[in-house]
Amino acid sequence: MSATDKAKNKADELAGKAKEKLGHLTGDDQKENEGKADQAKSNLKDAGEKVKDAFR
Repeated sequence: MSATDKAKNKADELAGKAKEKLGHLTGDDQKENEGKADQAKSNLKDAGEKVKDAFR
């Protein structure tokens, strides 16, 4: 996994966590769920990169 991809995935994960916290604090369930979805998407990308690395 390139350092750039890893950094982008981590940034996406942190943005998702922030969005989830903001939604939780404001009572906005939609925003909270979007944050959880962003985190899941980031984790899937990270897993895909690790699989690619395993076959290199």
